[in-house]
Amino acid sequence: MSDASRTPRPKSEPRFPDGPQPDPAGSHFERRIRSFQPRRSRVTQGQADALQRLWPKWGLDIDGQRTLDLAELFEADIPVVLEIGFGMGEATAEMAAADPDTGILAVDVHTPGQGNLLNLADRAGLSNIRVANGDAIILLREMLTPDSLAGLRVYFPDPWPKKRHHKRRLIQPEFLTLAASRLRPGALLHCATDWEPYAEVMLEVLSAHPDFENTRPTLPDAAGDHVTGYAPRPDFRPLTRFEAQGLDKGHVVNDLLFRRVPHGTNSGPDSPGT
Repeated sequence: MSDASRTPRPKSEPRFPDGPQPDPAGSHFERRIRSFQPRRSRVTQGQADALQRLWPKWGLDIDGQRTLDLAELFEADIPVVLEIGFGMGEATAEMAAADPDTGILAVDVHTPGQGNLLNLADRAGLSNIRVANGDAIILLREMLTPDSLAGLRVYFPDPWPKKRHHKRRLIQPEFLTLAASRLRPGALLHCATDWEPYAEVMLEVLSAHPDFENTRPTLPDAAGDHVTGYAPRPDFRPLTRFEAQGLDKGHVVNDLLFRRVPHGTNSGPDSPGT
């Protein structure tokens, strides 16, 4: 049935009754400046079918009202990596297929992308992907326990290029402190961006944070007058179609690979629910 032939849905009725909710955390938590902006675009029939069929099995709404048991969520005691912002999910599905012994908890607010990733996982027979809908900050702060994550991936976050919007950028000292409290020692924080000014800020903020160390420390180049703390794109991060198009146009993509240092005197934020 085409979209045009469907009976209009009342505004009070959920778009996907058994799928992701429009605002899962509701008004339970404080209003604050967010690093993301919900994107409204058309959901295809295949994506809608995947959301209706697979969300109860592999999806979760970030409501901030419970603490997740990741072993129960993935039905296996495996290391879990959190991915914040996955777009349409092609790279996420490819990474999950290449490393089936690692769980990927993938967070986004883009409904078509959520449906597409569920569809890709189902078609490829992947059981190590879970799709979370909502605010990753609430997920980290309220629903994940200390040292529960084996890694964190933030690929091509919104750069918020206008100066007045820089406060919306995700990679900030406060976010890193929260993330560090949920990452086990030795866990890898991997960021990638094609916006060079944002890459420079990421490198500066991460390098200054006491809970992280650069796996590619800043060293002079052959000329002795230029330093770099960026890493080559690791093999486990797929080259996306969007990224390849940008590279063809001369865009520069920077990867940053930082490791969670062993616990020291920093206590980080309180555990969930406190």
